[in-house]
Amino acid sequence: MRAITVDTNLIARCGLYCGACRSYLKGRCPGCAENARASWCKVRSCCGENGLASCADCSDFADPNDCRKFNNPFAKVIGVVLNSDRRACIFKINELGEDEFAAFMAGQNRQSLPRRGR
Repeated sequence: MRAITVDTNLIARCGLYCGACRSYLKGRCPGCAENARASWCKVRSCCGENGLASCADCSDFADPNDCRKFNNPFAKVIGVVLNSDRRACIFKINELGEDEFAAFMAGQNRQSLPRRGR
């Protein structure tokens, strides 16, 4: 199993930190940036088409939940099931910057900030 490391390349387009994801750590997923099979992800496609590292770089929406690609029904269900708050992650990236966000998430051993119990 891989160790959790600090790497800005492991910040997913939607704000999750792939560097602490169980699938990534077990070698079953290359992470968002390198995952060619994730062509189904509208957020990943949008960021790629617009040259954005993540939704934190988007100037079209001050709040990512206003974006239909980011805030879609599937993402809402997954967020509740996994107790994941991607919106909070995007705001945290804007607050700290990518380097500090990656260090923060790796230090917390978290893929996402929690929806509950903040």
